[in-house]
Amino acid sequence: MNKLLATLIASLFAVSAFAQTPAPATMPETAAVVKAEAKADKAVGKAEASEAKTDMKADASADKANVKAAQKKSKAHAKAKKAHVKAEDKVASADAEDKVAAEAKGDKAVAKADAKADKKSVRADAKATKAQVEANADKAVAHGKTEEVKAEGRADVKAATQK
Repeated sequence: MNKLLATLIASLFAVSAFAQTPAPATMPETAAVVKAEAKADKAVGKAEASEAKTDMKADASADKANVKAAQKKSKAHAKAKKAHVKAEDKVASADAEDKVAAEAKGDKAVAKADAKADKKSVRADAKATKAQVEANADKAVAHGKTEEVKAEGRADVKAATQK
């Protein structure tokens, strides 16, 4: 037990001795460095604000396109439902001898209405997807510009320290 305790204490002292590293030598900040850092911070702040604004606009545009697509889809399906009801009414009001022909004609009208609704739904979804892709592209461009401004700021600060 004593050997274990002695080993633990010795390892504690050894770790604490190695853990102490000398403080890095800091370069005195000159007025040029401070000015460059302030300028870089200001530019980065503007770039980040611009990026956030672009992100909000892109999201709003994509959301608007999604809402519009949903409205178009519901309108198209409502028209198809109306065509279903109209066809059923025609079949119900047809004479007994004309019932088969009325059912065939109604089925054709229903199929046409369903196809039209599906086509409108696909087009609306395609527009919404396109708007989402454009929004993502706008966001990526804004993020790239922000990163460029940050890199320029770091380069300016580094150049100021070299003077």
